[in-house]
Amino acid sequence: MRYFNIAGPCNSTDHYMIDASTRLQGVERLIDMKQYFVIHAARQSGKTTYLQDLSRRLNAGGQYHALYCSLESVQNIVDPKEGIPAIISCLKDSFSNAGIPQEDKFAQAADLTDYISVLKATLSRFCKLLDKPLIILFDEADCLSEGTLISFLRQLRNGYNTRSLAPFVHSVALVGMRDIRDYKAKVRPDSETMGSASPFNIVTESLTLKNFTKDEITQLYKQHTDETGQVFEDAAVELVREQTQGQPWLVNAIAREVIEKIQHSDYTKPVTAELVNEAIQNIILARPTHIDSLLERLKEQRVRRIIEPVILGEGLIPRDSDDFLYTRDLGLIRVINGRIEPANPIYAEVIIRKLSSDIQDELQNPKYPYQLPRYLNGERIDMDYLMRDFQQFWHANSDIWLKRCDDYPEAAPHLVMMAFLQRVVNGGGQIIREMASGTGRLDLCLIYKNRKYPIELKIRYGDKYIEDGIEQTARYMDLHCCHEGWLVTFDRRPTVRWEDKLYFRKEIVNGKTVTVVGV
Repeated sequence: MRYFNIAGPCNSTDHYMIDASTRLQGVERLIDMKQYFVIHAARQSGKTTYLQDLSRRLNAGGQYHALYCSLESVQNIVDPKEGIPAIISCLKDSFSNAGIPQEDKFAQAADLTDYISVLKATLSRFCKLLDKPLIILFDEADCLSEGTLISFLRQLRNGYNTRSLAPFVHSVALVGMRDIRDYKAKVRPDSETMGSASPFNIVTESLTLKNFTKDEITQLYKQHTDETGQVFEDAAVELVREQTQGQPWLVNAIAREVIEKIQHSDYTKPVTAELVNEAIQNIILARPTHIDSLLERLKEQRVRRIIEPVILGEGLIPRDSDDFLYTRDLGLIRVINGRIEPANPIYAEVIIRKLSSDIQDELQNPKYPYQLPRYLNGERIDMDYLMRDFQQFWHANSDIWLKRCDDYPEAAPHLVMMAFLQRVVNGGGQIIREMASGTGRLDLCLIYKNRKYPIELKIRYGDKYIEDGIEQTARYMDLHCCHEGWLVTFDRRPTVRWEDKLYFRKEIVNGKTVTVVGV
């Protein structure tokens, strides 16, 4: 019986899967045109599955010899004296399993000491032996770095430019998480140039794998239904689409969590939206390798420069900057309606939990007693009580936490506030986080016992920040059909006294109440 795969490439014999070729158009045209090109997409989005399937299809078509070759083992070999022979070794291993004629003659007489030209010479000699054009699909090409990367690209470019004089590879795909533009950032500052003969000029086009559409998620899950009879309810599929935005690993991981772990492979029970939500929470708490490796990127300075303004809702992020393109290619962010936001709600949640995890752990300390029962008033949360409690907490501890959030100092107030509210989530509630650059605030909706409590967090910028914040909070309340909301404003000016920063007042806007909380 097939299953939902969350580790390694998929195959239709063992796994439920969507034909990856439907998610990437135009590759065959580029190959027919003898082009060298890039395919980039975030981790665990189906790149290797696509490449291996493409290689099989091209070989079966009879027009080309196609080779899939992973360069993962060459990672961190910066010296081309070692790196280029390592790449040739990867190619040799790949040829030995590809069934391509003359494979035993590849690199047979290669002079590996001539690392400057041996890759080009070896490929040229081998292409001369073949009866059909050769296509090479280099997976994990962005693992290469510094001298190895430059020498690799230069030799490919040299072979490409002289194909009319000597046989060479018909078409090459460089595949990884990053676009060719970011390859440059790995080996040189923006101020430096490699001239018109730059090895990065090798690529004619850059393509990316798309996430699953709603129809593709439905098709994927229907494969399981057809084989087992177990039904995914429409609301469950829609919740998966909304929470994952079609990210392939998440789509598969949620289905696997529900079917194998929550329902213990009892196919008589339908998959409901409630079970999907439970699976999402389990995945968030478990932080499997895919998510953990993604979150490790938050420590990188170039990622921080993008993620911090997204959390704050402040600042203009240049869409053509290397930092933005890099963070987008990692799969951490997306652009929607002109705004930059986390790639999907699940990533938004794990980003905040990762950045505020130390604060949350500290808040379990006995000196910060668990307050949730004191905030409850029947089936409601006494939000005024909660907000006044946070005012006291921030007054007493802000200096400590601002120093501890040294990786994301500007977002420290937001992270501390969300860690404070996390205690409500741990007591059976939920937080909806809506982050996007350029909005001027962070929107939160606290949900407890099916009641919603809209909250806006805003840093003091300019004289109208409270007036603007009240209007923004009122609009956010309308979005959630609520008659009461809370605006928390952080005044970080060191010259202002605490008694002037701390205030608590209510404003009436179109018959609705906005409680303004100054900290």
